[in-house]
Amino acid sequence: MEDLAERRIQVVRDHMALECVHDWDAVIATFEHPRYEMYGAGTVFDGETAVRGYFAASRTPFPDQGNEIIAIAHGGDTVLVEFWLTGTHLGPLRLGERTVEPTGKPFRIRMAASFEFPPGGDRIVCERPYYDQFAVLRALELG
Repeated sequence: MEDLAERRIQVVRDHMALECVHDWDAVIATFEHPRYEMYGAGTVFDGETAVRGYFAASRTPFPDQGNEIIAIAHGGDTVLVEFWLTGTHLGPLRLGERTVEPTGKPFRIRMAASFEFPPGGDRIVCERPYYDQFAVLRALELG
């Protein structure tokens, strides 16, 4: 079991690092089935097409979006991660009907995410980020 836990933790570390360098093919390869459930906004991106759309939409306003792992743990079929989400508002940010032009302001917010795995498997079936959906806007002084 230790070997499986270590593999899962490494898959999550790789997944998060690959998101930072925009290697979307490699990120998709960390999934058994690509799925994000965004617990801040309640949005679900299910399947490769939807997940790639999420990547494009989230990196347009923040092309340098990154993460810095604070803590990582394995339990059951889940890897839990606490991390800093970072970025700079360098592209247009859509907020409902309006678009906010780039401010050039950076943000750094604390988040957590769970990564679910199938029993006995080491490829992700769902990532669930947990965050305050207005934290980035407050950090950019937009809300």
